[in-house]
Amino acid sequence: MHVNNEIGNLLDIAEVAKISKENSALFHSDSVQSIGHYNWDVKEVPVDFLAAAAHKFHDPKGIGFAYIRKNSGLKCMISGGSQERGFRAGTESFHNIVGLEEAFVLAYDNLEIEQEFVRGLKEYFIEEVKKEIPEAKFNGLSGNLESSTYTLANVCLPVTPEKGLMLLFHPDIKGIACSKGSACQSGSDTGSHVLNEILSEEDLKKPSLRFSFSKYNTKEEIDYTIGVLKEFTKK
Repeated sequence: MHVNNEIGNLLDIAEVAKISKENSALFHSDSVQSIGHYNWDVKEVPVDFLAAAAHKFHDPKGIGFAYIRKNSGLKCMISGGSQERGFRAGTESFHNIVGLEEAFVLAYDNLEIEQEFVRGLKEYFIEEVKKEIPEAKFNGLSGNLESSTYTLANVCLPVTPEKGLMLLFHPDIKGIACSKGSACQSGSDTGSHVLNEILSEEDLKKPSLRFSFSKYNTKEEIDYTIGVLKEFTKK
């Protein structure tokens, strides 16, 4: 996983690829959170396989792609037609593929500008959380702009477990979109397996929320969000 989808930790993908090659191991990267947000060159980073999802770079949901290095030795699980090079069956969703390509090109044409803008939003969010809710903690490395992605932050909030049960409903009522974990875990009542591994028992009793940032957000929205969280965390 190049970028963890809950706490944003960045993996040194080049180092993992190097170790894999030294040990004759095939290397697959879940790059869903990084494709469209970081420069990738598979000639420089010799991954064998990687996966991407188009909605992470602002294409409609329902399409993604896999990179498969030539002569990797991959064998198909389901016999497919020649349009999928024999790896899977099914008719391709052509309109989604065209949309993915357009979104992909736009993401990289504007990458540096959008990186600077979105990183500025996250930096502002971190500063405001520390100032307005000083007892809050950033989970993992999400409070470090150098060691985590610039597109999300995960915050442990200083409220009681009883009050925390209402926390996800409260921002939603106020028009704020955030989550307790990844979309993959929606409907699960076991909590985040990521946070279960890294947080203390005391912090696990407190609610944690994941916030994402994009080119469509503003500092005014962050001010509003911080205000709602500050009001909620008042004792």
